[in-house]
Amino acid sequence: MDYEILTSTPEQARRHRTSVKWVAFEPDVLPLWVAEMDAEPCGAVVEAITAAMRRGDTGYGWGPRYADAVAAYAADTWQWSIDTARTTVVADVMVGVAEVMREVTDVDGSIVVSSPCYDSFHGFVDMLGRRPLDAPLDSAGRLDFEALGAAFEQARGRRSAYLLSNPQNPTGTVHTADELTRLAALAAEHDVTVVSDEIHAPLVHHGSYTPYLSVDRGQRGFAVLSASKAWNLAALKAAAVVAGSEAAFAQLHEVHTHAASHFGIIAHVAAFTEGRDWLGRLNRELDANRRLLEALIAEHLPTIRYTPPAATYLAWLDCRATGLGDDPAAVWRREAKVGLSSGTNYGPETGRGFARLNFATSPQILTEAIERMASLDRV
Repeated sequence: MDYEILTSTPEQARRHRTSVKWVAFEPDVLPLWVAEMDAEPCGAVVEAITAAMRRGDTGYGWGPRYADAVAAYAADTWQWSIDTARTTVVADVMVGVAEVMREVTDVDGSIVVSSPCYDSFHGFVDMLGRRPLDAPLDSAGRLDFEALGAAFEQARGRRSAYLLSNPQNPTGTVHTADELTRLAALAAEHDVTVVSDEIHAPLVHHGSYTPYLSVDRGQRGFAVLSASKAWNLAALKAAAVVAGSEAAFAQLHEVHTHAASHFGIIAHVAAFTEGRDWLGRLNRELDANRRLLEALIAEHLPTIRYTPPAATYLAWLDCRATGLGDDPAAVWRREAKVGLSSGTNYGPETGRGFARLNFATSPQILTEAIERMASLDRV
């Protein structure tokens, strides 16, 4: 297929981009690690930000327009009705998640995660000083309800929370409505508040995304959404915290809205309202790339187990049969000059022998990366 958005060569990307993805490693390392895309920008976002600069519109942000845009997108895309009166605009998804968890957990309470999970989940739990509990995903990368029940039971006695990744990072699993309904019932039974990170919701390739707050008893929880992953807008900070109708509170304190960037709000509103065609093209290219990666791995790295993810642009690679040890990403960075994310970042135990690869890049870069990885004699 023809690519319109994911078209960069390594030389173009290094020449034009100064973000962490391209500067964290030495210049000879091809980076496929952090979750930012090698993407041509959405035209509607470029126009919106350029127009704002030209008119000198560089002041403080106005959250209500962001809440309205999120609600309209959710209604059109997922038939999900969001109450804007129960929405707080914040700086970004993890800041919103952290502030909700600070409010709904006791200082000596617990925060449960299901590893392997987004590495910042571990960092934010540590920052909050709450007791971490793990309910690992099962061998298929799905929620393990026996493990969840045991963790929720351990959390009894103090206000505690479960941090959900929906869709899941790094596995790309799309939780079903039945799974989320079962989770909501289990959380209600143990009086655990579910906080759902739904930043990857617009990036579903197979199956259908179910908003956590839309399932039975899910209204006790919170969801946090943003345009930043789907439209590649990490530099333009904004996100929305949505409180369910039965949640402990309707909105975070008003001061949290001050941290959202005015340009972030402008950019994300343009993405949600005028950037949907761009997103459609992007998702088609990502779908092609996840299949290309499957073919490349089968040809060049057959000892790696890889299932194309149902969502996200992140591949969770089972490298345990490669002979590269607990941290194969470190070996590939050092010896093949390809930068992947170490699996142990996502779970010290569940991530051993795994690596996360970001395939939101051009077919040329993706192909070069796999060929470099396959060049090691011991793979």
